[in-house]
Amino acid sequence: MSDESRSRIEAIERHTELGSGFQIASLDLELRGGGDLLGADQSGTVGAIGFEMFCRMLEEAVQELRGNEVVHDIDPELSVDEEALLPDDYIEDVGVRLSLYKRLACSDSEAEVDEIASEMEDRFGSPPEAARRLTRLMRLKTELRKLKVLGCEATSRSVTLHFREDAPLDIQKLLALVQAKRSPFKLTPDMRLTRQIRDADPAKGGLEAADLVLSEVSRCLREDAA
Repeated sequence: MSDESRSRIEAIERHTELGSGFQIASLDLELRGGGDLLGADQSGTVGAIGFEMFCRMLEEAVQELRGNEVVHDIDPELSVDEEALLPDDYIEDVGVRLSLYKRLACSDSEAEVDEIASEMEDRFGSPPEAARRLTRLMRLKTELRKLKVLGCEATSRSVTLHFREDAPLDIQKLLALVQAKRSPFKLTPDMRLTRQIRDADPAKGGLEAADLVLSEVSRCLREDAA
């Protein structure tokens, strides 16, 4: 009998109480070797980006090694000049707040965001203005994701959208928008589209300005993406 087999038998004889299965499995992992996936060499990375994101990145890396095309998800970075959050006095439980933040941020459509907003109102009552702005911002995010926008900076005076190179835009339509006489749009070579808001009303804020710009940019979608 090998030393490894003897160690497993001794472990089973020692651990007979409830919950011992985990201890036996841990010993088995120690004997066989668990590699570096969650060992000391990798635990720092997992801790920094989160286990869920780590698994997603690992899966993408495996697909790339197999020669499969990997389409990375778009997660637009958002910056607005208005407070958009779930206040502590509206949802006191930190865990619940974090869960709702995650669900809102991962929503794939405006309808899904509205469903979560309705659930919040049913559970916690009428939301304060900051929470309403958050759901509005998350609706905006779903549209930005469809347009493959990497980042959006919006104030009452200007809005900048940073498009990924494969954004579903008709370049000729976009250039026509930018090159029109007295156009408020400016486009840089790295696909950053900025629109100045003339006669801006500071009371309206960046969310309304971003909605305006999205409605204008949507006219530049390719026919196969409209």
